[in-house]
Amino acid sequence: MNLERLRKRVRQYLDQQQYQSALFWADKVASLSHEEPQDIYWLAQCLYLTAQYHRAAHALRSRKLDKLYEACRYLAARCHYAAREHQQALDILDMEEPINKRLFEKYLKDESGLKDPSSDWEMSQSSIKSSICLLRGKIYDALDNRALATCSYKEALKLDAYCFEAFDLLTSHHMLTAQEEKELLESLPLSKLCTEEQELLRFLFENKLKKYNKPSETVLPESVDGLQENLDVVVSLAERHYYNCDFKMCYKLTSVVMEKDPFHANCLPVHIGTLVELNKANELFYLSHKLVDLYPSNPVSWFAVGCYYLMVGHKNEHARRYLSKATTLEKTYGPAWVAYGHSFAVESEHDQAMAAYFTAAQLMKGCHLPMLYIGLEYGLTNNSKLAERFFGQALSIAPEDPFVMHEVGVVAFQNGEWKTAEKWFLDALEKIKAIGNEERKMENPMNTSFMLRYG
Repeated sequence: MNLERLRKRVRQYLDQQQYQSALFWADKVASLSHEEPQDIYWLAQCLYLTAQYHRAAHALRSRKLDKLYEACRYLAARCHYAAREHQQALDILDMEEPINKRLFEKYLKDESGLKDPSSDWEMSQSSIKSSICLLRGKIYDALDNRALATCSYKEALKLDAYCFEAFDLLTSHHMLTAQEEKELLESLPLSKLCTEEQELLRFLFENKLKKYNKPSETVLPESVDGLQENLDVVVSLAERHYYNCDFKMCYKLTSVVMEKDPFHANCLPVHIGTLVELNKANELFYLSHKLVDLYPSNPVSWFAVGCYYLMVGHKNEHARRYLSKATTLEKTYGPAWVAYGHSFAVESEHDQAMAAYFTAAQLMKGCHLPMLYIGLEYGLTNNSKLAERFFGQALSIAPEDPFVMHEVGVVAFQNGEWKTAEKWFLDALEKIKAIGNEERKMENPMNTSFMLRYG
């Protein structure tokens, strides 16, 4: 029996997403080869892809392959993670390192079954170690251990600079401060890559990390010419405009992305936030209903619905219901926690609002918005000392944000420091003028604390 032909057929069915056919033949190949490790591994892969997680884990662990091969250990842990058995997955990853390398080399000498140490099922050491660190980070995230999750994601990137998923989890969840972002970029193993690859990775990573930088600071290296129209790059630019409070330009860019790719995952949160800032309720209503219909298990869908109800006013209970659903689907979804806090803040429920904002601050330590809103709530309860402290933290993250400058000015005003207050108000006004928003009416009650206090 020519097993190689059957093995290729299994891979072919996997490539064609015919997982049941792949599983059928993988099971037969495993029997015909008298359960060679690579065939059991592919059988487990097929079981995993058909959502039979416990069967897949049992196929590997009952034969002790998770103790012999790192690829099998990784897959077994992934199975338990997919089954939401997080502690069991972590236990598998944290057990003693497999001794596969020595056994593998010995097996090659004695047998002809496994031809090459770099075969398509037993990944390279750096690649599999990076994958294990990434999975460990996801498990820690699920166990609410944010600090260890961050360390694991960083380690995954150090082992494999191309591991975008680890990078995306760090950045999209605002897990790093500006200094930590800088240290992360410097720690990446780019020296092992050719010059063009180094320029590509550095451009893509810097472009996404430095969201508080001015949009004009974006420089496109010659070696990556053609990426300026890449949608991910456009979204990163839009995010810079968003965090520099140029919501109109951000909206123009995100609208272009949404037209080309209506459900672009990275664009959706930025686009939704911009629709809220520009008070485009009808557009947000249409988008949120589309998202709920198509992606009911994605937290961004319910975040969009919650933002719509928050925007239209007098629907705060509805907003809370949907925002709570978003945080249930993904409890580390920071934007939903911020909006959840807003739903209490507009009703002057300061304690509940601050509880939500503090949760967001723990989840998004690289973002200034939770700090800004915590300071705002302290200011509204006449605790100017704590308000000043949190505004200072927000200012250290986003020194160009006119809303933060405005709030610092409000605290100075409350303290009777008229000259200081005037300086901050004038600086904030200059920033607004600089981004062409002279006519912008500050309609969002979250950003108009001065009007709430003295209007």
